[in-house]
Amino acid sequence: MNIVIVGGGFAGMNLAKQLSKDNSLNITLIDKNNYHFFPPLIYQVATAFIETSIITYPFRKMFRKARNFRFHYGALERIDTENKVVFTTSGKVSYDYAVLAMGTETNYFGMDNVEKHAVPMKTIDDAIHLRNHILRNGEWAAQEANEVERVKFSTIVIAGGGPTGVELAGMLAYMNKKILAKEYPEFSPNGKMRIVLVDMLPTLLGPMSKKSQQEALEVLQGMGVEVKLNTGVKDYVDGHVIFADGTSIATDTLIWSSGVIAKEAPGLPQDSIGKGRRILVDAYNRVQGLDDVFAIGDICLQTADKDFPNGHPQLAQVAIQQGILLAENIVNMIEKRPLKPFKYNDKGSMAIITKNKAVVDLPKFTFTGWFAWLTWLFIHIIPIAGFRNKIKLVTGWFWSFLTNNPSLRLIIRPIEKLRDCSEDEEAEVHDSQR
Repeated sequence: MNIVIVGGGFAGMNLAKQLSKDNSLNITLIDKNNYHFFPPLIYQVATAFIETSIITYPFRKMFRKARNFRFHYGALERIDTENKVVFTTSGKVSYDYAVLAMGTETNYFGMDNVEKHAVPMKTIDDAIHLRNHILRNGEWAAQEANEVERVKFSTIVIAGGGPTGVELAGMLAYMNKKILAKEYPEFSPNGKMRIVLVDMLPTLLGPMSKKSQQEALEVLQGMGVEVKLNTGVKDYVDGHVIFADGTSIATDTLIWSSGVIAKEAPGLPQDSIGKGRRILVDAYNRVQGLDDVFAIGDICLQTADKDFPNGHPQLAQVAIQQGILLAENIVNMIEKRPLKPFKYNDKGSMAIITKNKAVVDLPKFTFTGWFAWLTWLFIHIIPIAGFRNKIKLVTGWFWSFLTNNPSLRLIIRPIEKLRDCSEDEEAEVHDSQR
């Protein structure tokens, strides 16, 4: 049996790991990257706190001992459900069972200027780009004689008050407090980054408990982050973020973490696509209207779980649990055994705010502060792929927290011109690098 898995995130990787133990199956994993990465920590890559290699792991190395596993490097173009073929940007793969696990992509809600000029926070490429962008703007601000332009380079607006936005704001505020004054003497004694966190909802960390929401708000404001709630971004024009209430902020950096939409899966029946482009599936993650195509993780919408009648949250734990169960159910199908319906085991949620400050919501209680921070650190070490990566993460964190000074602030770009050109040339280079 040829099992084709499209997408190597939490859902696809865990499915492939389970199925690769059965030598009667041929497993093909398709992904546009040749590595699995750990999304909950990409904001720490973006803020130069940890190395990219710590949260990435090559698929071929991960499955090097599995003789029934093959990796196909490419992105999905379409799926031919009639002839049972998956077409990719680098070829085609036939299947007996296909599993779609491509996850989501950034949703700009139809705002063209935001999509063109904002910096997303979804992939490793996004994180590296954001790191370079922030560090480069810091250098430009240090050299800028015009105070208006200096403030523009030093202002960061983060759209989205969920875990990613809160964690980014906290880490940038930490850098602002611990690093800027020591390493940028060109700034005046009171000169610092201006960090603004914006969300349309009346609270931060919308899905979490009121205690966690209040803790996040108080800690961030205490660190100097400006929090604008009940306010959405309307546009981003000429270096100005325009809000729905008519106000605006001049900035060269709008970080967009305000929403996601499921990636497209051309070739599926149109009536199998639901809200947010998520693929409608039954209790066994089988795509509506098809017997041999499945969808798991953030890309699917399952309403059969009575505890989640509107679909499961798009979280890593949902993806992991669906991947593991589907592996069991695929073997059950092949061996003509009954299938097990998916039921999500909610283990809670958490978010780090800054050093020594985090929030943890468990099913029956909530806790915050230093112990929550330690819990967050421990929980995020466990799923990191590779023992060496776990050690590097622990030692990197220990050194950074001990010294209050992570040392990874390197601007690494393939090509970059220095700021010694004319104003017109400078503007052209600046736009091209975005």
